[in-house]
Amino acid sequence: MADTNLKYDASTIQVLEGLEAVRRRPGMYVGGTDTRALHHLVYEVVDNSIDEALAGVCDRIRVVIAKDRTVSVEDNGRGIPVGIHPQKGVSALQLVLTTLHAGGKFGEGGYKVSGGLHGVGVSAVNALSEWMEVTVRRDGKIYRQRYERGIPQTEVEQIGKTSPKDTGTTVTFRYDDTLFKNVDFNFETLAQRFREMAFVTRGVTIELIDLRPETFPRRIAFHFEGGILSFVRYLNRNRTPLHKPIYVEKAVDGVIVEVALQYTTGYSETVLAFANTINTVDGGMHLTGFRSALTRTINDVGRKLSALKENAPNLSGDDVREGLTAVISVKVPDPQFESQTKVKLMNPEVKWAVEAATSEAVAEFFETNTRAARAIINKGLTASKARAAARKARELVIRKSALESMTLPGKLADCSSRDPSRSELFIVEGDSAGGSAKQGRDRHFQAILPLRGKILNTERAGLNKILSNKEVQAIISALGCGIGEQFNLDNLRYNHIIIMTDADVDGAHITTLLLTFFFRYMQPLIEQGHLYIAQPPLYLVKTRGKSKYLYSEEELQQMLAEIGDQKYTLQRYKGLGEMNPQQLWDTTMDPQQRTLVQVTIEDAAEADQVFSMLMGSEVPPRRRFIQSHAREVQNLDV
Repeated sequence: MADTNLKYDASTIQVLEGLEAVRRRPGMYVGGTDTRALHHLVYEVVDNSIDEALAGVCDRIRVVIAKDRTVSVEDNGRGIPVGIHPQKGVSALQLVLTTLHAGGKFGEGGYKVSGGLHGVGVSAVNALSEWMEVTVRRDGKIYRQRYERGIPQTEVEQIGKTSPKDTGTTVTFRYDDTLFKNVDFNFETLAQRFREMAFVTRGVTIELIDLRPETFPRRIAFHFEGGILSFVRYLNRNRTPLHKPIYVEKAVDGVIVEVALQYTTGYSETVLAFANTINTVDGGMHLTGFRSALTRTINDVGRKLSALKENAPNLSGDDVREGLTAVISVKVPDPQFESQTKVKLMNPEVKWAVEAATSEAVAEFFETNTRAARAIINKGLTASKARAAARKARELVIRKSALESMTLPGKLADCSSRDPSRSELFIVEGDSAGGSAKQGRDRHFQAILPLRGKILNTERAGLNKILSNKEVQAIISALGCGIGEQFNLDNLRYNHIIIMTDADVDGAHITTLLLTFFFRYMQPLIEQGHLYIAQPPLYLVKTRGKSKYLYSEEELQQMLAEIGDQKYTLQRYKGLGEMNPQQLWDTTMDPQQRTLVQVTIEDAAEADQVFSMLMGSEVPPRRRFIQSHAREVQNLDV
């Protein structure tokens, strides 16, 4: 029933002035106040420098993270204009940094193409920063202005002189930790983003320096003259290619299209799409145009080469993209993104531009490389047959409801709750641990699915073979949301999917196999935050009648130092089955006591590389990885 006592008249209408709206609703501008949003602040500032590179007036960008988490972004572009704006009567610099929808990217002349089209990027960063200081080198002079939470503290002032050739902008800011709480910058996340930017902005050097480590500050620089062609080679460095990369760069009706693609012997598809150097993770019209052109062209060539029989149906899009690695990059004068976070490109004209460029390039390549064409078409035919077999197997698996079947491998012990939002599924290694988990669980909301042995390595198998694996069938049936192209997260029967394995080499291997399966065939499960890894204790220490569980080698060493010469007993848990049901509940399953690690995907391209390298058929990259990380694990007792 509505509350009639609530006051609603003219006095209740609020008007948020200036940047106050950004501080009140940061999610609308940078996606929230979590770690991902914190990194987005850096990306917004760097995007402005990249826009200068796209304009051909910047070839060097340096990003420095200071020990106090202050971030500085310096470029050698033209420098933000500092003159007085004719209409607003304030410095253009101040206008850009304190006014939403103000910038040099709306009209003609400033930029032909750019990523920052909404005009809220750097002003939003300013609003969400404890303080920001901007230094501009322009026309032989150096200017500076300081802000606190988006409010100017000084006028734009000249602080020195420099060479007329020395131009650029330096933006230094400290994020507001009253908004961004308990978060910090991740070097690898930033490095991966800047690597992508350097790939799609050919000729620019992006340097990242992290001064936070006390002993060895981290520094890395990216520069790729090969552009996205180098990007495809980088993505396929741990895979076996079927042919040399196909590459095209072409201007179509004002849209600059770049496409690079290469097929490998693997099964996974890796396609990245960029618009004005921004990774549009949800795709858009450029991705739609690419897929349409590729499917149509491969089918046309297949008919010409008689690789596809006259009465045979065309290969589907899924068939022709199996084993494909591709990067699509478009430069659009007036890009229309779905939101300020720019995850999807909406321009319809881009679809036709990418489609035309891709069709021409692929057809031309096939004309002069018929062997590669036949290899790709045969791979698609094989994929089509496997997909048909997988469809039948999947339908069989999905028809087996986990509630109805009493013969499911793994012997699912379901919970009594029928509310998915509060239900959990523990995927447990072995019958011994499964038995303890079944006895120790809370039957109202916790289900147990023990696995017998290791599941199939899904990185090296087709979907039809994967679906014939009994352990995979059990997982699919238990979750209830299907697999692959028919995956539907709305049908998920448990809110938390928790992998719980032994703290040894076999347990780590099983966890990796499961993660590979979920990443390749149930990725939305990870993206929506449903997948977790349990953290069982490694040690139980008893001293003076007290018991304490320890979860790492560091905790053990710290406790041993604390108890000194006192007598103690130490138990090392190498398997979950060594714990009785009560111990397993107290340490690993009780929501009030346990520690869970949520599985996330910060960067899909990097995750794709890791799974290909660790679980793929190529041995040398895996050997190099193991050798390079051997020192980190040489003292672990596994």
